[in-house]
Amino acid sequence: MTTKAVFLNCSLKKSSEQSNTEALFKKVKHHFDQEGIVTESIRIADYQIAKGISEDEGAGDEWPILFEKIKHADIVIMGTPLWLGEKSSIATNVMERLYGGSSLTNEKGQYLYYNKVGGVVITGNEDGAKHAASSILYGLSHIGFTIPPNVDTYWVGEAGPGASYIEGNGMENSFANEHAKIMAYNLIHFSRILKETPIPNEGNVVSS
Repeated sequence: MTTKAVFLNCSLKKSSEQSNTEALFKKVKHHFDQEGIVTESIRIADYQIAKGISEDEGAGDEWPILFEKIKHADIVIMGTPLWLGEKSSIATNVMERLYGGSSLTNEKGQYLYYNKVGGVVITGNEDGAKHAASSILYGLSHIGFTIPPNVDTYWVGEAGPGASYIEGNGMENSFANEHAKIMAYNLIHFSRILKETPIPNEGNVVSS
């Protein structure tokens, strides 16, 4: 069975610009590639994503394009830079739009995000990685994603303003690289478990 992973890069930069968050995700992707996982990276800033908490906010909203990709993914990874110790405004918007689709159900009558696993990649040159990770991972869990252990990897350099991930030699950081590997394999492992043994319907079918 093919396992699909989608990376939602919530950088404030469009894909024409270099992204530190993308660079760290590629460390995770390296392990995905070795295990035959099909990956797609989406730069959210390239799309017009309306504000709101539904799966479709109408004319001009391009979220439905991305939502279709998410619905067909087994692994969803959120990626965000840190600004003032918080996840990006784009990451907040994406979480709200994911929440907007959380009341939908799958073919078994369970919440739509059941049997999908989630993780997070964070970069920055200031504190806040664990705070942002806890916010995102709790949000994903609350709307139905399964969160395996140790599925956050981050690099923030030394405390205070400084070089970013790429310029600051973060790509050689053993802690970030080790956690990228652990994250990748735990996501793969739990995704395969849920493919072979999905969450049972008992007690998990949404009441009409």
